[in-house]
Amino acid sequence: MNLVLFLEQTLNGLQLGVMLFLMAAGLTLVFGIMNLVNLAHGSLYMVGAYLATYFYQATGSFALGVLLGLSGTLVVGIVVELVALRTLYERDHLDQVLATFGLILFFNELIAILWGRSAIFATMPPELSGHVELIGGLRYPLYRLAIIVVGLAVACLLWYVVGRTRLGMLIRAGASNRTMVAALGVNIRLLYTVVFGFGAALAGLAGLMAGPIHVVQPGMGELVLIDVFVVIVIGGIGSIRGAFAAALIVGMVDTMGRAFLKPMLALVISPVAADTAGPALASMLIYLLMAAVLAVRPEGLFPSRGS
Repeated sequence: MNLVLFLEQTLNGLQLGVMLFLMAAGLTLVFGIMNLVNLAHGSLYMVGAYLATYFYQATGSFALGVLLGLSGTLVVGIVVELVALRTLYERDHLDQVLATFGLILFFNELIAILWGRSAIFATMPPELSGHVELIGGLRYPLYRLAIIVVGLAVACLLWYVVGRTRLGMLIRAGASNRTMVAALGVNIRLLYTVVFGFGAALAGLAGLMAGPIHVVQPGMGELVLIDVFVVIVIGGIGSIRGAFAAALIVGMVDTMGRAFLKPMLALVISPVAADTAGPALASMLIYLLMAAVLAVRPEGLFPSRGS
């Protein structure tokens, strides 16, 4: 196995992992604290990508586009929570699934009305274009390396906020016993709004970072949402630590499988059969991983205990 190729795919797996974590962290917070199944979380990812691309093109500044796109997604998330989701907290999960699926359709049509149904391509910021020379002669894209750095920095920030601040204490208490938190005088509705807006901003951050390396199009959020649910199930519902660990594992397994499974199969079966079976098996790996984890630990790798 080529060492440079292996190192490159390891970094690609890490980059995919931190992107999945940004999505999974917000979604697992929402479910763990609010007990809300939000299928529309991927739509906020899409909104972040579109807003950042639009503001970048309008202002010519990538930093300003990121700031306005992130702020816009935060506002959209808060409005969605106040207008559409606040009535769903006491409803069962089937009602939540149906309502948030309706939000997916709403956002997809709204995006199509505003920007059209054709895909748009976000421009790579000049300051983050090019490559960085790493060990072993590996030249890795600077933008992907920046995504890894930002994702890990956000993970550290989340660890600090959830584990070391008053807001984090309320978040952990709300995940453990919402009724008691409300009885102690905490405005639980305001806490819900803050948590949902925070989760929306994380999804928007993932979307705006994905824009320059993926196509930006209506429905792009649904493509990543399935992988995010796999991450949450593997890590443990409501667990930030579990979401981080599972996101890195899923990112590595998916990336390595797509890169190396087909040539490895070609060593034991015919190349024609490997060409057919390799991509199919690679796309199944994360679901097989999820099934294996659930068979051993039904609550996930790091089940939530109020943290």
